[in-house]
Amino acid sequence: MLQIRVGLSIFGPLGNDLIIRSPLLFHMSKVHVVIHIQTSVDAKVSGFEIDMGTFYQLAETFEPDAIISGADTILNGEMDEEVPDWSYEVAKNFPSCSRSIMAIVDSQGRVHNWRSLKKQPFWKMPVALCSESTPKEHLEYLSKEGVETVIAGKDKVDLRKALGVLHARYGVRRVRVDSGGTLSAALIKEGLVNEISLILSPFIVGDLSTTSLVNPKVLESTRCIALKLKHVEELDDGLVWLKYDVIKKR
Repeated sequence: MLQIRVGLSIFGPLGNDLIIRSPLLFHMSKVHVVIHIQTSVDAKVSGFEIDMGTFYQLAETFEPDAIISGADTILNGEMDEEVPDWSYEVAKNFPSCSRSIMAIVDSQGRVHNWRSLKKQPFWKMPVALCSESTPKEHLEYLSKEGVETVIAGKDKVDLRKALGVLHARYGVRRVRVDSGGTLSAALIKEGLVNEISLILSPFIVGDLSTTSLVNPKVLESTRCIALKLKHVEELDDGLVWLKYDVIKKR
């Protein structure tokens, strides 16, 4: 198993690790990050029925090289140990499945179903995004399972450096965010998001405990972020597809 560490000097070997230590080697302008999500009118991402067919058909238009998810999204998802036959048939309809990396942000080492994740036909391979604070025993578990791992950041995953490694190591240029509001908010806060794709559903959820498009606690100290509307399309069943460019601060 290959572990990649990101630090401060040039690169060099240490045991079985490949240490990539210079964030200056990475060109974030070459990585295009898209948040693609379906929400209610009041910006909730659960509490209503998601149109999975429409969601993933539109997701495919971004031609992602990688999908990035948070640990909570993986833990909340239903994933059988054995892959059902229908999964392979569905994956054939989406060309990105054969080439995309599934990158999972898991600094605390909470995800333990990597054996199942490696079997899924919806991505080429999974990669663990960890930090220096990730428990040693979890890194040993990942190594035993043959999971490629990027270690970026001290106390939590440094998303900028981690994306840089995905670009440098795996040639990733287009990333689709498939996650909840916390990871999306963190990526926005770090100025890493280029585009937001929003499928607006004709529902109002109104539940304060339901997850929102972005976690307001992560963004509470962030200045208002401007967006530029570039696409509006009315879909079936009252859905509306909105696409925005994120206006970068200068």
